[in-house]
Amino acid sequence: MNLKFSHIIKNLVTVLAVTLFFSCENDFDEIQKVGVFQNQPIGEAENIDLKYTEFLEDTVRLKANLISPVMLDYSNRDFAFSEFPEGILLKVYDDDGKLTTITSRYAIFYTETDIIDLRGNVTITTHQKEKLVTEQLYYNEKLEWVFTNEPWRFTQISGTKHGVGFDSDKDFKNFQMLEMGGDFELDN
Repeated sequence: MNLKFSHIIKNLVTVLAVTLFFSCENDFDEIQKVGVFQNQPIGEAENIDLKYTEFLEDTVRLKANLISPVMLDYSNRDFAFSEFPEGILLKVYDDDGKLTTITSRYAIFYTETDIIDLRGNVTITTHQKEKLVTEQLYYNEKLEWVFTNEPWRFTQISGTKHGVGFDSDKDFKNFQMLEMGGDFELDN
């Protein structure tokens, strides 16, 4: 009787261990799946043509037009962002309807901080034919401020300036260069 009781206990322990092993494996698989889903975008959009308009009295005015082949929405993350892995074309119109275009091969917009990170052949062309080219550029929407620590080239009618790193307001009126070179006009 003692031998049978011992044999039953061993069988129960074995069955319990096997059950726990398989149940843990299934839970682990589920946990892995949840982790994968959390790393995936909550939304994907293709061929975006987003227009931002402003209503003034009885007229509607186009302020900006964002065009991109792909947008990935990661608003399900603790630090939410939207990613544009195939780049953007952004057309911005001032109050007089004059156009400034911004292009990059990659872009990411951080929702909580209102910072836009543009990368890869970032080019800004204004209606005055001014052109800024750099490999990475940040734009702070709240402060309306652009900055980079990368090499840049800024072409104007008066000549071309180049350097490494700058800070500026969005209109390039308050332009502060860290390292610079190029052609400059000086008032005496």
